[in-house]
Amino acid sequence: MSPSPADPHIPIVATTGSGSPIPQVESLLLQAFLANVPDHIYFKDLQSRFLAVSHAKAARSKLMPADLIGKTDFDFFGEAHARKAFDDEQAIIRTGTPMLDKLEKETWPDGRITWVLSSKLPLKDLNGKIVGTFGVSKDVTKTIETQKALEDANRQLMDATRQAGMAEVATGVLHNVGNVLTSINVTANLLSDRFRDSKVTSIFKVCALLRDQSSDLPGFFAKDPRGAKLPSYLESLANTLDQERTETMADLSTLLKSIDHVKDIIWMQQSYASVAGVVEPLALNEAIEDAIKLSNNALLRHNVHVTREFAITPPARAERHKVLQILVNLISNAKKAMDVKEPSQRRLVLRIENTPNDTVQVRVIDNGIGIPAENLTKIFSHGFTTRKDGHGFGLHSSANAAKQMGGALHAYSEGPGRGATFSLELPTWKDQPEGNSLAVKSSDACFAPAPNAKPPL
Repeated sequence: MSPSPADPHIPIVATTGSGSPIPQVESLLLQAFLANVPDHIYFKDLQSRFLAVSHAKAARSKLMPADLIGKTDFDFFGEAHARKAFDDEQAIIRTGTPMLDKLEKETWPDGRITWVLSSKLPLKDLNGKIVGTFGVSKDVTKTIETQKALEDANRQLMDATRQAGMAEVATGVLHNVGNVLTSINVTANLLSDRFRDSKVTSIFKVCALLRDQSSDLPGFFAKDPRGAKLPSYLESLANTLDQERTETMADLSTLLKSIDHVKDIIWMQQSYASVAGVVEPLALNEAIEDAIKLSNNALLRHNVHVTREFAITPPARAERHKVLQILVNLISNAKKAMDVKEPSQRRLVLRIENTPNDTVQVRVIDNGIGIPAENLTKIFSHGFTTRKDGHGFGLHSSANAAKQMGGALHAYSEGPGRGATFSLELPTWKDQPEGNSLAVKSSDACFAPAPNAKPPL
């Protein structure tokens, strides 16, 4: 009596795609392997039909291994994924070249999306002839989803820090515009008062007097005391009106300059906003001047003396709005760090330097409160701040912006009370034509008293 195929003591002899038997021991080992391996293992024939699969592979489709035999990926996946898998396997069969560690996106009929890391190789018989393919796919869906969640979280964090940096710039714009508008309001009130009290109305009184005496003007000037005084009165009135005109023209000139200043500030902010994300050759001296303009109101109010030390450098390869964001933030921090100093002792140095590494460097140097050694490694961390009103976004955002441009932001301080130096290092623009440097020679300017004071080093 022949033994039943279901008898566990009778080994099942597996065959290859060409019908060649696999020795019994190897068959048992293969079956044990396919039953227990957690990864998705599969063997396919020349038409990419399943010959054998692991239990994990079948369970992924909520089937038994036997349910997959003779079928293809087109029976389980969407057309796009199944077609790509089929084309990959046929290429392996034609060329004998394996496909290793390929990340594949799987779209299921019910709309689910999963991810696997797949390696596929040619399946050969005992004579070395390619009779199909075999492969292993590891489910990495959770890893991909976690990675995507981290990328989304990082993107949200970058958006928040970028908004914080933009808010810093916007605050500078509003401060400066507000300061200029105050000046415009004062000037407008002066003009209003001057016109209200103007002596020009006296001309109408003279005209009325002369009209009343029009029948005998010679007699009026010869006999009437008012006529005798009229020439000197008119001369005095002319001088008064001329003085009014001079003062009015001066006030109007101030008013126009103030309006132009507002226009310049708004134009500068719009020009920076319009090039967001554009990498370009950037003259650092111009970027510093723009940052100073945006910070000018605060620097004046806090009596900060600013010294420029600009070396002749090639342009930086950078994004204009990001550099402005960084510089405004560093100048703001330096100004706040110097609040502990006497107003006449507040010194800020803005320095541009070449480096030996094909980079250019901007140093923002203050003589303020300084940074303890233990904080130098923390100050660029998100949320870290030593100020009561600080949010911990500014330096973190600035460091990230510098890194995104291929540069770096560093801090140095000799300790509390010794001031601090922040260095923004950026790559140079390589395509700049020779002899067309965007940089200028150094210049100094003061925003407070003590213009001859020696800047901190």
